[in-house]
Amino acid sequence: MDKSKQRAVDWLDSNRDAAAGFLSDLIRIPSVNPWFGGDGSFHREGDAQRFVAEKMRRLGAKIDLFEPDVKALAKYEGRPGYYEDRDFTDRPNLAATVKGSGGGNSLMLAGHIDVVPPGEGWTEDPFSGRQRDGVIFGRGAVDMKGGVAAMITGLEAVLASGFKPKGDVIVATVVEEESGGMGSLAFVDRGYKADAGIMTESTGMTVAPLCRGILWGRVRIEGRSGHIELPQGDWRTGGAVDAIDKARLILRQFDMMNRDWALWRTHPLMALPCQILAAQFEGGEYPTAFANSATITFNAQYLPGERDEDRLGGKVKAMVEEQIRKLAETDPWLALHPPRIEWMVDADCAEVPSDHPFVGCMTRALADAGVPPRLGGIGFHTDMGWYVNTGTAMVNFGPGDPRLAHQPDERLSVEELTRCAKSVAGAIIDWCGVE
Repeated sequence: MDKSKQRAVDWLDSNRDAAAGFLSDLIRIPSVNPWFGGDGSFHREGDAQRFVAEKMRRLGAKIDLFEPDVKALAKYEGRPGYYEDRDFTDRPNLAATVKGSGGGNSLMLAGHIDVVPPGEGWTEDPFSGRQRDGVIFGRGAVDMKGGVAAMITGLEAVLASGFKPKGDVIVATVVEEESGGMGSLAFVDRGYKADAGIMTESTGMTVAPLCRGILWGRVRIEGRSGHIELPQGDWRTGGAVDAIDKARLILRQFDMMNRDWALWRTHPLMALPCQILAAQFEGGEYPTAFANSATITFNAQYLPGERDEDRLGGKVKAMVEEQIRKLAETDPWLALHPPRIEWMVDADCAEVPSDHPFVGCMTRALADAGVPPRLGGIGFHTDMGWYVNTGTAMVNFGPGDPRLAHQPDERLSVEELTRCAKSVAGAIIDWCGVE
């Protein structure tokens, strides 16, 4: 390890509370995305962004705090991340730029400030940021205030060690990631980009130059209600049709699709093939009646190589629609009452080549920080798409087990948080150069 990296590592070892304290303070500001509804007192994205902005101001950054303009972004209708019904009142994005001295590569450190609601089942206060036995608890500890704290503290370590990056370092914290990514769309539309970037989503400290696209959809199945305890006879003569029974046909079709997709909808960096999975089910009105309708809400994934001309999942949507149409043709009732598909969210994906120079830079930074370098893809959506599309070679890399995201007692170890900050500091020194 060269002397500049060693000085940054030593600073982090001597200031082990820097990242942990910052993360705990950030968790205590409940920045729940209002798309999920709930108590408005939790919708404090603006307060969280102003807290981060003040931290970056103390580090000498130029601050740009701005609310996305939905009307101005209407030019992106039909493209990733655009939703005409969003409201960004007191939900600003933050761009904090530490200007380089010149002659180095620029780097973006990116993350989102919004979190999902806490839900039930917690043994800790979800917004306490409590530290216990070397672990920090709270909503956002993993997804992804931990990553935000690590990347900012990594930059702080470089600056506090007496170095100035030669290339610009842009800290980007955005809103709206948890419900479609319009915050990042507004960020790149404002003109921000860099030679490379780290999106500090939780990856378990794996360098991930690939994320999958995610589709949310609903299938609505029509039935005909009737007394569940009485014989009904043929539906053609007025008998009941159980929508839940017809929904089983759809679910079995999902299973068949997954068996087929497992053979070819794969990627060398992905542990799992792309799948279509039922996430929610609703049906029926009374315990004494056959269901007159049923709704399956599902999640389907797609790869960057499967994107349509708008860089979205249109090709996979068409595959799903065709499979359900063919199934309906095999059932007399569904043939006359075809299931209706409603698409809710299309969260885009992206990929940076594994041999890109910045991927190599990241693996070296991990090795110098004492972290075994690992390369892989991640199955969930991140906001990397628009950054990659506009010229920033963005990879995902962050602390924590991503399986803990959105769970009760979401938590992150202080040790992993600190090791991530060390890795980010090393990447800044290597990629941007310092003086």
